[in-house]
Amino acid sequence: MGTSIWLIPTLFSALMLGIYDICKKDSVRDNSVMPALFFATLSGTLFFLLLTACTGNLSAAVCCSKQHFLFTLLKAFIVSGSWVCVFYAMRELPVTLASPIRATSPLWTAIGGIFIYREIPGTIQAIGMAVIFAGYILFSMIGKTEGFSWKSKGIILIVAGTLLGAISALFDKYLLNVVKIDRQVLQFYFSVNLVLVLGTALAIRTCFGQKHPFKWKWSIPLTGILLIMADYAYFYALSADNAPISMVSLVRRCSCIVTFIIGAKVFNDKMLKRKAAALILLLLGVALIALPR
Repeated sequence: MGTSIWLIPTLFSALMLGIYDICKKDSVRDNSVMPALFFATLSGTLFFLLLTACTGNLSAAVCCSKQHFLFTLLKAFIVSGSWVCVFYAMRELPVTLASPIRATSPLWTAIGGIFIYREIPGTIQAIGMAVIFAGYILFSMIGKTEGFSWKSKGIILIVAGTLLGAISALFDKYLLNVVKIDRQVLQFYFSVNLVLVLGTALAIRTCFGQKHPFKWKWSIPLTGILLIMADYAYFYALSADNAPISMVSLVRRCSCIVTFIIGAKVFNDKMLKRKAAALILLLLGVALIALPR
């Protein structure tokens, strides 16, 4: 019963996140990255504000102390750095490679959870984590056969974005369970600050000119909306008592399974059989994590 409190919303978050990756890849394909990222974020923030207002929680969400506001601003800077790296990487890499590499974030989150929050997994959960990590390693080996080394621009960017994403996940646990920021307040001010940070970055980037022309695509606003839905479920799961950040992050990042299934058809990616073997490892690992301790 205790596991289902955080597992069900985490699985929903993973589903939304998988579809989000598909839309994200389409939004930056042959397109300018920074405008696409900014308008996706703006669309998501407007959707969140509308959703919050419709549920009658807007007045509660805007009540925030100066200290909590500064915490959300710091989170916005961390996530902005992560997203800039990831969006540029998505333009360079196949989606069936980029998304699974992005999913290695729980490896670093799990390590941080063990050392910072003393989240010691049970035997079955530890085996599940090891199986998922093995799947991630297999994906990295497949990337080499596709001609992407660890020195390539796309791989460096996706790794940098992944590490920043892991830092953000550990920070979420701290903000929700130690600082005790309400999850709606956190998502509200984080979303608003994200628009301000990325808007400033876009203005600075525009001053230096654009190498790629910007084209409007409907996948751009859909990207932002899907991420808000994924984050809403994620924050809900993480705010549950004793929700283990290492487990939540691992299950959530299995969104790459959804990305793989849909992206393989949409973008005609290669080496699908080998990638499917790695995905089976991820599924097995998630099944083990879901078992009671």
